Amino acid sequence: MGIGLDAVTALSPAGDSRAGEVLRLRREISRMQRRRSEHPLLPLDPAFASLLPEEGLQTGATYTVSPSPSLVLALLAAASRKGHWCAVVGMPTLGVEAAAAFGIELPRLILVPEPGDRWLAVTSALAEVVPLIAVQPGGRARDADVSRLSARLRDRGSTLLITESAASGAWPQSEGSIRLHDQHWLGVGEGWGLIEGSTATVSARTRHSPLSSSVRVRLPGAHGAVEELPAEHIAVETMAEMTTLPGLRGGESAPHEYPRLAVAG
Repeated sequence: MGIGLDAVTALSPAGDSRAGEVLRLRREISRMQRRRSEHPLLPLDPAFASLLPEEGLQTGATYTVSPSPSLVLALLAAASRKGHWCAVVGMPTLGVEAAAAFGIELPRLILVPEPGDRWLAVTSALAEVVPLIAVQPGGRARDADVSRLSARLRDRGSTLLITESAASGAWPQSEGSIRLHDQHWLGVGEGWGLIEGSTATVSARTRHSPLSSSVRVRLPGAHGAVEELPAEHIAVETMAEMTTLPGLRGGESAPHEYPRLAVAG
């Protein structure tokens, strides 16, 4: 039952073939026959629980998120592990290996990497049956189209994560925002080394809780899930930033873009 990685191909062909792909996707989705969720919230990783007042994502709502693959995967992971279907639309650089590293169940993940100008139609079709959808808009949506999509999300109980971009502008009718900043990659040197993950600060605010909440995390953690960093680890990061790194001239500060904790042997 349902469609997964083997059943959904990238909606990337040019021209009229895209319309055929969208219709095929609708037919496949209709087989899933998902009923509206009776749960008011979709789960978040425990490391993110303090970010939102409800400690989860509201069903039928839209959240604006940073255009970070790490953040998107981290927000999908908990729902996927609980058995929910997830979809990612318009993110061709997001890979299945990275998704698996975050603990996402690949048989219940739908990828539509390049829907082109039909990204809104694809998203609307997926909202019929998929509880959690992450979308990178392919352009600015009309207010009427946004209203229709929002109504469908509420009706079906689907939750939308929409990435911020200059091309699409601010997304109206958003329940809140979840942003990633101060990200630093681990396990890399100056042009060499194997990336082992990253540390970052994730902040969130909602319409009902306008004061921002933040947490410092590792993406992904040692066991795949998001890992909240203890206070002493954050203190070590801060000291590492202030310490002169090997190879710099005496008294010279490290450049801002130099990765934290990246000079381990």
